[in-house]
Amino acid sequence: MRVIGHPEGRFLGYVQVQVGSRVYALPVEAVPLARDDDSAQKSGFIAEGEGTDRLGILVDSNASDKDQREMIERASIDAARHLSRRLLN
Repeated sequence: MRVIGHPEGRFLGYVQVQVGSRVYALPVEAVPLARDDDSAQKSGFIAEGEGTDRLGILVDSNASDKDQREMIERASIDAARHLSRRLLN
């Protein structure tokens, strides 16, 4: 598993997601999601690549702490769902 990375991002920590007997530590990063060129990135769980070896959670760095926590909670649920499908099917 590789850590996500963004040049303007700020690492917030890790979220542990348990699927079956495995525990995954997903990095959480706060990045500015709205950009000047109107290309906005979405917050939430990120699984990139065919083998999904690039996993993590992105939150909006301009959001309030409460909104960031809610984004992390929703993304954690999405991560558990994604990993469950990948490992248990």
